Amino acid sequence: MTIHTILKMGDPRLLRHAQPVTDFDTPELHQLVSDLQDTMVAANGAGLAAPQIGVDLQVVIFGSGAPNPRYPEAPVVPRTVLVNPVITPLGDEEEEGWEGCLSVPGLRGVVPRWRRIRYQGFDERGQAIDREAEGFHARVVQHECDHLWGTLYPMRVRDFTRFGFTEVLFPGLDAGDDD
Repeated sequence: MTIHTILKMGDPRLLRHAQPVTDFDTPELHQLVSDLQDTMVAANGAGLAAPQIGVDLQVVIFGSGAPNPRYPEAPVVPRTVLVNPVITPLGDEEEEGWEGCLSVPGLRGVVPRWRRIRYQGFDERGQAIDREAEGFHARVVQHECDHLWGTLYPMRVRDFTRFGFTEVLFPGLDAGDDD
């Protein structure tokens, strides 16, 4: 079990564009996925991207296949390893929602995201993934994939009156639970 330190906003490595994975089903890629999983679980996150642990590759993980205690109203998101993702909006409709991030601890903000998307890519073995998602599932995918393109959620906030410290905005929520 390897738990990595999660990079924080301000670290220039979070602003890079990650490189595509070219070799699938390798011991190195399986180890990266295992490390991401261990780190995400230890941080109680809903997802994690390789750049957040300093690895410059287009790999994200998200979901668990079980309800997330920090998002009790949200539908279950299937556990997914997504490599070299492509996201396509399905329609023009956006949806606003509160987001936090393990790389931006203690803060939350309202972020607009496409309501419905199609995401494509591969799993760690190189098997194709092609899914449609909406609502919370779509939000999680977009948030995690943003990390691959050097974008942190505060860069997407449009109304800074709805951005602030978790402990102020949500007094009953543990600020350490940001994902």
